[in-house]
Amino acid sequence: MKIVIIGGTGLIGAKLVNNLRQQGHEVLAASPSRGVNSVTGEGLVGALSGAQVVVDVSNAPSWEDQAVLEFFEKSTCNLLAAEAAVGVRHHVALSVVGSERLLASGYFRAKVAQEKLIQTSSIPYTIVRATQFFEFVGGIANSATDGETVRLPSALIQPIVSDDVAAALAKVAVAAPLNSMAELAGPEAIPLDELVRQFLKINHDPRKVITDEKATYFGIPLKHRSLVPDGNPASTGAIRFEDWLCRSTQKS
Repeated sequence: MKIVIIGGTGLIGAKLVNNLRQQGHEVLAASPSRGVNSVTGEGLVGALSGAQVVVDVSNAPSWEDQAVLEFFEKSTCNLLAAEAAVGVRHHVALSVVGSERLLASGYFRAKVAQEKLIQTSSIPYTIVRATQFFEFVGGIANSATDGETVRLPSALIQPIVSDDVAAALAKVAVAAPLNSMAELAGPEAIPLDELVRQFLKINHDPRKVITDEKATYFGIPLKHRSLVPDGNPASTGAIRFEDWLCRSTQKS
């Protein structure tokens, strides 16, 4: 089976490419650096020719409201048109759990717009909504830092390691289209403030986490369950955050 990974050189994309190649599939890692640009359309039809499946794990280079919306709309429209032209049978897209609850952010408005384009196209699809990755916790801490203080609410978060995301996407890519969404989360829900507190402690970071229920998440006010699945996710990662932290610290 030929599978094209849009964003195939990124964090999730590179792991997904390796995973699928190990299963014996013909996999093309597509990205602008390799002559395939889903926003401009450059190289797109040639790259998708002969493919049965396209997996879009690309991300916008800018999170400014208008720029991120234009990225996801143009990229998705170009992909769907190219897929229709060459006969792709399954479009898989990676999105974010809780996007419809985080519409104060231009980024999440853009992800919802992307999802709607996929849902109304003629291409059979599966949208995989994942929770935040373990690898992004440092960025969450930095976004909430003021001097030596990190202010975050105790809203629940159920993060997942990128390896588990790639493994789940590999299974979806070779399965029949769901023509719906599936949610993917880590094995345990943790208060956001406590998650960052654990991260800073094991990395010997002197910043202090203050629990502040009015604090925002990348500028977005949160309710207690804004960042976690509504019910039981369709798939749950195996690696716990605490175990990942210990392993990451040992490697460094």
